[in-house]
Amino acid sequence: MSPHTHTDRPAIADGESTRVQLFRWLFAVPRFLYKLWYGIAFYLVLLVTYPLFRRLLRDPSGYPSAFRWMRRFAKVLQWLTLTPLRARWVGELPRPPYVICCNHGSYLDIPHLYVLLPEYFVLMGKYELLKWPLFNIFLRDMNIAVNRGSHTEAARALQKAGRALARGTSVALFPEGTIPRTAPRMKHFKDGAFKMAIQHQVPIVPVTFVDNWRIFGDPEDLLSRGHPGFTHAVVHPPIPTAGLTEADLVALRMRVFNVVEGPLLEAEQRRHRR
Repeated sequence: MSPHTHTDRPAIADGESTRVQLFRWLFAVPRFLYKLWYGIAFYLVLLVTYPLFRRLLRDPSGYPSAFRWMRRFAKVLQWLTLTPLRARWVGELPRPPYVICCNHGSYLDIPHLYVLLPEYFVLMGKYELLKWPLFNIFLRDMNIAVNRGSHTEAARALQKAGRALARGTSVALFPEGTIPRTAPRMKHFKDGAFKMAIQHQVPIVPVTFVDNWRIFGDPEDLLSRGHPGFTHAVVHPPIPTAGLTEADLVALRMRVFNVVEGPLLEAEQRRHRR
């Protein structure tokens, strides 16, 4: 399979179409119990560390320390929930700042992003995370909540991310904007990440989460996936933007899309060979 550009016949199957319907119903209760345990483990670790985070997040000078503790939080969570991450580094991280672009197929993506990348970054997350008890502390100041339902507020979020890049801080985001119901098949990438990278002339680091979608689905959906297992991610070589202008935006967006999609295509090929 070669990289595609949003054709009418996608190269990657909708994840739901690959499921055995009998197993979908047969293992509904174990999946629910596993997702319940994941939620309990998440909030147990968060409750223990919350006083520390609350102190560190009072002032921007504490953000790098909070980031390091978030990485520890995420590492503990992955072992408590039996979802250890195996990473393949195809390239090395450039000097910050840079823009990190990841596919978004699961609720595991955010904690695994902290496990994966060692250098301090600001995360752009969906506005709805502000409604999560305790966890919303991370989206108030240190990271950036994006309200995609409002063009004005979404533009403000991108401006805030741009200021972070100007200060020398990397920015991580999911250019699909949300978890697609067709995961692992990706949605179209939105332009914001690429406009921002071109404007500030910083490289883009593509990241692929290969099978998070298979391990952990929507926790509110009883029939969605949910079970322990190894997960895999690929960190790709940085894509430079030096000398690019807004006229290059579409080509840059599609280049990043195809790079991120590559390991997903490889996984699809392996599935067909079985």
